[in-house]
Amino acid sequence: MPKQLRHRSRSEIMSSILQVTNGNKARVTEIQYKTYLSYNILKEYLVHLLENDLVEYTEGERAFKTTPKGMQFLQVYNRMDELFVSAPISNSQ
Repeated sequence: MPKQLRHRSRSEIMSSILQVTNGNKARVTEIQYKTYLSYNILKEYLVHLLENDLVEYTEGERAFKTTPKGMQFLQVYNRMDELFVSAPISNSQ
């Protein structure tokens, strides 16, 4: 099953939003389409990300951008993801 169509954790959804807004300013519609989220769910996540200073909103451009703290979150999340993917599953019985 493609990664976008399966159940995602909160941190995985936040990571995907931060990746879309990383390095460029993205509007709500662009974030919505690239993250495969409904408008209402995306709004909830954006509020959470704004409250925790992981993204910033530019009023004049009506766009979101990842903050340095958001970049740090992405780095930690990607590192954890690498550790889980590379960790072998042992069969201890």
